[in-house]
Amino acid sequence: MSAAIDATVEHVLCVPTLLFHEIGYFQGFQRDVERYLRILLDPLHTQFRPRSEVETDPSYKQLIPYCIFQCGELIFHYRRGRAGGEGRLHSKRSIGVGGHISATDPLQGERVYAAAMHREIAEEVVLDSAVRDVCVGLINDDETPVGKVHLGIVHVFTLESAKVLPREESILETGFASPAVLREQRDQFESWSQICLEHLFGA
Repeated sequence: MSAAIDATVEHVLCVPTLLFHEIGYFQGFQRDVERYLRILLDPLHTQFRPRSEVETDPSYKQLIPYCIFQCGELIFHYRRGRAGGEGRLHSKRSIGVGGHISATDPLQGERVYAAAMHREIAEEVVLDSAVRDVCVGLINDDETPVGKVHLGIVHVFTLESAKVLPREESILETGFASPAVLREQRDQFESWSQICLEHLFGA
């Protein structure tokens, strides 16, 4: 972790891309959660760096919780509006909710990751349902500019009822649909959602 952090600049949790390659590089989806997170979330390897720098620096991977809400066979989806923080994803459709782990989040290590994930969910949506959360895999997509500097940690939240309401202005055109319907509209989705639809909800 960084010893001293300028509080006036947003700092986000990262790991060196070289570490990711040492654990085992992959393109697409990886289900071996324990193998990767045991090392990636170890405070010995993580550090907070200025977001403005790492957004264009592929020598670091920003760790991003990517949370999918599922009720029965239906998947929550939405379109990213222009109010969102990542301009490169504006107008793209998504099945994932989440964001950066900030230096202002409390705690450390895996605990700061969990706290940040729940903060991001609470900032973006209202969940009016009991939920069960399972971490199911990781996403890496070096074929897009956004993907080159991020590493997704995928969680599936199983809901008792399909009640997810947007809280942020950047979450538009929300709804629930079957994976089959969403896969038919694949080209409208950001790459991480496309990867999840293929590997988690494929035919």
